[in-house]
Amino acid sequence: MGVSYRWVIVAVGALMSCVAIGAMFSLAIFQEPIATATGWSHVGIASAMTLNFIVMGFGGFLWGAASDRFGPRIVVMIGSVLLGLALVLASRAETLLQFQLTYGILVGLAASAFFAPMIAATTAWFDENRGLAVSLVSAGMGVAPMTISPFARWLISAYEWRPAMLIIGIATWVLLVPVALLVRRPPAETADAGTEFAAEGTRPQLSKVFRSPQFIVLGLTFFACCAAHSGPIFHMVNYATICGVAPMAAVSIYSVEGLAGLGGRLLYGTLADRIGVKPVLVAGLLMQAGALATYLLVSELTQFYALAIVFGSAYGGVMPLYAVLAREYFGQRVIGTVLGAATMLSSLGMAIGPLIGGWIFDTFVNYSWLFIGSAMVGLGAAAIALAFPPLARQKPQPALGASS
Repeated sequence: MGVSYRWVIVAVGALMSCVAIGAMFSLAIFQEPIATATGWSHVGIASAMTLNFIVMGFGGFLWGAASDRFGPRIVVMIGSVLLGLALVLASRAETLLQFQLTYGILVGLAASAFFAPMIAATTAWFDENRGLAVSLVSAGMGVAPMTISPFARWLISAYEWRPAMLIIGIATWVLLVPVALLVRRPPAETADAGTEFAAEGTRPQLSKVFRSPQFIVLGLTFFACCAAHSGPIFHMVNYATICGVAPMAAVSIYSVEGLAGLGGRLLYGTLADRIGVKPVLVAGLLMQAGALATYLLVSELTQFYALAIVFGSAYGGVMPLYAVLAREYFGQRVIGTVLGAATMLSSLGMAIGPLIGGWIFDTFVNYSWLFIGSAMVGLGAAAIALAFPPLARQKPQPALGASS
């Protein structure tokens, strides 16, 4: 395997993140058809997504630690099998509780098996252009709304929600199980000597890592960022429909956000490599907060499209930067564990939005307070990010695979 194989790792990671996140977030597309067909409440269905994120958080920590210990391939293989199984079982649920347990717990546990392990694998393959590489892997999340969401909407229209979810589960097996075999460790991993948490050649102490200001600020910023945008993302299709946008056109807003998120990831990742991660992250968080507040003023499809570009590029662009910061602060040896722990906090933030949004809609029959509260939390995330400590200066490392 030469240096060029690193781009295979990026492609595999992007595909996995697309399918996993796309399958999980497709609940936003399934929400109304499920409620109509079953009579289950919106808040009851949305609570499955809340369970998703809670389980995804704890699962991400466990999968990340397992990836550091056993390597990423076995972890993503288990996740691929489990994700398809979870969707198949959820499509057969006869009660709301069964659906909440299968979709909320199993899908969340499965989806968490991809992000930390594949990001960790990618950072091990890249020394230069690490921000861009991580952003490309994360770009799979941006592609998901443009692929999985319209596919789910088409399947629901053609076959109703149960067959649609069953087909997506089977497609998950077909796509992810074979590509999991392509995941490899790099020929030689970059050293961690430049970090302040480990002496040269040693593994950082996790107790020291988790008590550090770097991790505390990282975790809190990640939590607040996700708490800010999770509710608006999940409820965007329903909100646009309430504003008079046709259902399929409302799904297209979701897709525009995803496309903008793809561009945002590439732009922010490139800028982070050039001018540093912290200023790019703070700017993106401020842009996200401003976009959230502006949703109170939109009502037409073209306005939704314009704001979706701003909002999607902002939240999509900042998400990969947390992984880059984790790698630069704590090194490669514990990146899966650290990123898994940070992702656990972010998932708790993600869990808040869908549930609160569902409660707001059921109580007030509108989403105004959701966008007001989300914008305020977004400003808080930007304020916390300003407290990131300076990065330690790192010794230059030889190019990966120079001997290949």
